[in-house]
Amino acid sequence: MTGMVVIGGSAGAVQALLTLLPALPTDFPRPVLIVVHVPPDHDHGLAALFEARCAMQVCEAEDKMVPVPGTIYFAPANYHLLVEPDGSMALSADDPVNHSRPAIDPLFDTAADALRSGLIAILLTGANHDGAEGLRAVARAGGTTIVEDPATARVPTMPAAGLARCPDATRLAIDAIAPSLIRLA
Repeated sequence: MTGMVVIGGSAGAVQALLTLLPALPTDFPRPVLIVVHVPPDHDHGLAALFEARCAMQVCEAEDKMVPVPGTIYFAPANYHLLVEPDGSMALSADDPVNHSRPAIDPLFDTAADALRSGLIAILLTGANHDGAEGLRAVARAGGTTIVEDPATARVPTMPAAGLARCPDATRLAIDAIAPSLIRLA
């Protein structure tokens, strides 16, 4: 696999994703893997919510599934979503990271190891620091890093933490992220 997009967010992320994901075209040339913090005992139904609103295919990630371009994959509730060295997805019930499962850092870290410069990582709105270390790992691996502008994010804590750990990340308003992704991909 030559490229992938990983996205993480928490408080306010569903609203941000409702702006970002429907703007991506059917033929978007990379798979998109997403972690949104959700309660562990809650079937969040994010795939169903976005399926009706997106041109791309949308589903919940499954263990050992190989992600394909033009498809959006959401981490299921209570599982970390990881990227294996061969580019396939893995689900993990390991301990919560930053008080969350799924957590953003494990996705970003494993994807950085697997894809190196072929990775684009996006950190969205949220109320904790999850994703900041993973964003830094993506930058160190040669990947592209984008952070929702804390000044316009619904909850600025997470994107601000991402910029603190990865100051060279591109800072964009939520409605500018999809056009930037299309250009990069």
